[in-house]
Amino acid sequence: MMKKLIIGLFALLPTFAMAAGPSVPLMEAGNDLTDKASLQRGAKLFMNYCLGCHQMQYQRYERTFRDIGIPTDIGQQQLIFDGSKVGSHIKNSIKKEDAAKWFGAAPPDLTLVARVRGTDWIYTYLKSFYKDESRPFGVNNIIFPSVGMPHVLQELQGLPTPITEQVDEHGHTVTKVVGTQTDGSGELSTDEYDQAARDITNFLAYVGEPSRLESEAIGYKVLGFLVILFILAFFLKKEYWRDVH
Repeated sequence: MMKKLIIGLFALLPTFAMAAGPSVPLMEAGNDLTDKASLQRGAKLFMNYCLGCHQMQYQRYERTFRDIGIPTDIGQQQLIFDGSKVGSHIKNSIKKEDAAKWFGAAPPDLTLVARVRGTDWIYTYLKSFYKDESRPFGVNNIIFPSVGMPHVLQELQGLPTPITEQVDEHGHTVTKVVGTQTDGSGELSTDEYDQAARDITNFLAYVGEPSRLESEAIGYKVLGFLVILFILAFFLKKEYWRDVH
């Protein structure tokens, strides 16, 4: 299992190295792994909008449902669309050859994307698509220039238009996209879409490290035990050396 995770991580690196894009201030995701309602909404959004192209081949449906509080029968009925068993890994049926032909490169596995890129990058990426008719899918992305994927959340956000400004780069004045503004055609308001992007980010952060909360809880217990042990050892040392001094 560890070998597969390492291989998957290094497989992601070239793709996301190219996705780094220009130096753009990242928006703060503000994700909260203790917010199970957010994780459940994020899982629903991912399964409906992202899983068609991306997959999470190192994460199982059953583990996911259990961790984020989704009853197994409900998760199987509403979040598994390809007939997979609840114990299966979260994969899609798209062939890599077809994906590479359609998008220019096979969409990467997203199991570890939050650990590779960080939650702020993911959140900013989801909010940085804008209309660009020169691109094959009619959209571009501020922090991932020449992105090869469509804006899959467009029906929720609407089609954002770019906000540009003239900047000086190396003695030349260039037009730079510094932000976006939605056209209002989406199903969600601006605040609602922001929350949807945060929910997906939160879910990807959980998938990248499913045992994080449990590990942190164990860590606090270990630290508490060490503090108590130190106090006991301190008084024991004083008792042993009392007659010597």
